Amino acid sequence: MIEAESESAPFAVRFSNGTESGRADATLDKGGAGEGFRPHELLEAALASCINMSLRMYARRHSLPLVRVVTQVSLDRSGEHEAVFRYALELEGALSDAQRRQLEQVAEACPVRATLARGIAFQLSTREPPNNTHPPP
Repeated sequence: MIEAESESAPFAVRFSNGTESGRADATLDKGGAGEGFRPHELLEAALASCINMSLRMYARRHSLPLVRVVTQVSLDRSGEHEAVFRYALELEGALSDAQRRQLEQVAEACPVRATLARGIAFQLSTREPPNNTHPPP
């Protein structure tokens, strides 16, 4: 689970999984300070990271000569009814064409991509702040 908490800057957010943390913010043109990842960049990062890790895990498990992976992901939200994740792979190592095709198939099956490709639902639950710190209206 990720928890995101407001920071003092107008739209800055510190997020954490309880061990690691990061920062998100709106861009300057949207009133933010531009001092963190934009939320859509975090979606891109999730997919890019998952593809990258999946390829390296697969290569290790199958003793493929993969030395380094660079994954680039961009999210195109210009479509009215569909968002498109575009991605590119840079695979370094003495890989055969067949091994490269294998790795491309692994990229297509990474868990985050599989999750994003499914139907998505949202459920809201609200929580009271600790010690009810907000004064009554």
